[in-house]
Amino acid sequence: MNAERQYNIPAEATMAVIGGKWKVVVLCHLSYGPKRTNEIKKQLPDITQKMLTQTLRELEEDGIITRTVFNQVPPKVVYELSETGISLQPILDQICEWGEKYMDRKAKVSAP
Repeated sequence: MNAERQYNIPAEATMAVIGGKWKVVVLCHLSYGPKRTNEIKKQLPDITQKMLTQTLRELEEDGIITRTVFNQVPPKVVYELSETGISLQPILDQICEWGEKYMDRKAKVSAP
């Protein structure tokens, strides 16, 4: 967590943690339960492996997700929402609901 960073308003802190193209999308997928890296990658075909790794690391550093490594061969790594990440669930739900309404509105406007 970046505790030394100063924020002017609370929304700035929120966006520092979940802002960017992929973080909210990754969090939405993890809200359905723990996933391995390759499972997340399959659900996000447009994300590069490098960007997925970076996104997961940043979310882990900020305490939003946890990374569990199982001692087996080959190694198994699972990501899931932490307690702090679970507290984002209502926000993620609202983002998804808003997105559905927006997509419906756009579809109606572009329909012949």
